[in-house]
Amino acid sequence: MDRAIGVIDSGVGGLTVAHELMRQLPNEKIIYIGDTQRCPYGPRPAHEVKRFTMELVRFLMKKNIKMIVVACNTATAFALDDLKKELPIPVIGVIQPGARAAIKSTKNNKIGIIGTEGTIASQAYPEALKKINDHLEVTGLACPLFVPMVEKGKLEGDQAKKVVEETLMPLKKATEIDTLILGCTHYPLLEDTIQAAMGDKIQIISSSEETARETSAILEVNHLNTTNRQPNHHFFMTGDLKQFKAIYESIFKKSLGKLKSAKLEKIAL
Repeated sequence: MDRAIGVIDSGVGGLTVAHELMRQLPNEKIIYIGDTQRCPYGPRPAHEVKRFTMELVRFLMKKNIKMIVVACNTATAFALDDLKKELPIPVIGVIQPGARAAIKSTKNNKIGIIGTEGTIASQAYPEALKKINDHLEVTGLACPLFVPMVEKGKLEGDQAKKVVEETLMPLKKATEIDTLILGCTHYPLLEDTIQAAMGDKIQIISSSEETARETSAILEVNHLNTTNRQPNHHFFMTGDLKQFKAIYESIFKKSLGKLKSAKLEKIAL
């Protein structure tokens, strides 16, 4: 039986990655789990993010998956290295692909990053960027209001515009960046509002496309590709199914098939 790609996220944001995986890899089955009950991960301490991430991974490992995509920047920052050491299957995150895409984009070597408190505090993006090019000038800004807003489905309108503009004002005033990394997979759902707040001259980078390309390459190298099938995707949530369904349908422009509640086995780290 062909095995699926597992995708984990703190909530609905990873759907932006899942959507791109389905677009680029139409023959691959996706099993997605979003931890909507405990979202957001950004303000949480590293040890808690690691534990929650491992609980999501253990849930997926029981589904006989062949690869895991950590479609959450905070979980990638705090847990990816441990997962790579511990799991017998390939694991990728969203930070390295996003960093590479930003470096390709920038003309003046000035890159901005917006993300959760945890992702920004971890310095994971500046480290990833400067490993490739140590001449970059990198500016980070935590945007703690964005994830709760997205999880509630407030993706546009006056309130969303006001929150985004006020949050991004320090970044817009203080730097001459030409490239902005959306360092949280929830943020592409606000991309139009973010672009309007930052101005047309700023190139917005979402890691979703690059992550899907890297997934494709890893499947190829490890001879894990699936061909000639009509995949039946599965989605699991730890929290509100109704809100997830609405956001899914706004992204994919079609109704959601199989969506189920997930009960996670608690672990101690």
